[in-house]
Amino acid sequence: MLSNQLKKQFTSKLLDWHANENFRSLPWKEEKDPYKIWLSEVILQQTRAEQGLPYYLKFINQYPTVTDLANAKDNEIFKLWEGLGYYSRCRNLLATARIIKEQYKGIFPKNYEDILNLKGIGNYTAAAIASFAYNLPYAVVDGNVYRVLARYAGIDLPIDGNEGKKVIASLAQELLAANKAAAYNQAIMDFGASICKPKNPLCLECPFQRNCKAYSEDTVSILPIKSKKIKVKSRYFNYIVVETPTHYWIEKRTAADIWRDLHQTLLIETDKKINLQQLKKLLSGKNIFKKAYPLVLLQSKEQKLSHQLIISSIYNIKINNINESSLNTDNWVPKKEIFKYAFPKTLSEIFS
Repeated sequence: MLSNQLKKQFTSKLLDWHANENFRSLPWKEEKDPYKIWLSEVILQQTRAEQGLPYYLKFINQYPTVTDLANAKDNEIFKLWEGLGYYSRCRNLLATARIIKEQYKGIFPKNYEDILNLKGIGNYTAAAIASFAYNLPYAVVDGNVYRVLARYAGIDLPIDGNEGKKVIASLAQELLAANKAAAYNQAIMDFGASICKPKNPLCLECPFQRNCKAYSEDTVSILPIKSKKIKVKSRYFNYIVVETPTHYWIEKRTAADIWRDLHQTLLIETDKKINLQQLKKLLSGKNIFKKAYPLVLLQSKEQKLSHQLIISSIYNIKINNINESSLNTDNWVPKKEIFKYAFPKTLSEIFS
């Protein structure tokens, strides 16, 4: 592990790099409003900054305070979040905003433990809010930090295992400049994003090159180590866009599954890919329509999630009026209002 001298040098050089060479510009940097910091961190979970930036700006513009967010309707928030993915973040966002409104009178808590106890907030996000908003001495440990410290200290423990996580979290806290927690945390995350990148890191520009164990041992491309391989499950979704001249039929996903609380068209999930004739047979067996209507394939798409591959076939059925369908009449939505509802990406592109 690192000597005390190397630890001091790391912290000093990192802060110097941050002050003089860190040109990474993002709207939430140097932000002191805990609400905006929290919002940016939630959006950036599992999301690249470039993708999350327009969502952050839309949320801040439409809901400038945590109370404004708490007062919003669920459908409005899910629609604004549409396309960002990992929708449990959106549910937690709403839940936490309402907790802050009701239990903290709209004022974000200042105590680390209170922040950590909020729904959807883990150690990393709590440390980010505590340090950036209040300069409290808590080290952030995200993917960038894991990578920088694993390489610099030559840590070959898997970062997806408990021991590896503990070792790096402990080292991160030791290296933290306690009186400059906000600057240090921002610096190490930016350094990982711009210099010590996952692929093609800029080692020749790195101020730590001389003492970096991964560089000296030629293990930069190997570290950090992950031991677990994600097993991807394939699922087959057959969407049917059922429409009349004036309405679409949609439903809300309520099961504990992907895209919960988003809307969808009629869906028949199968255990393998089926053709148009096979789908027609399935539909006839369900007695959804009072008579047969032409079923037209619009397009096929694939969407890769973290643990699932969704293979979608999107069909269309046009019927003359709502009464010619056995589908729940409460689910018919005027076509001019379809834009108000949030859909998975595959379907939102159909209606856009």
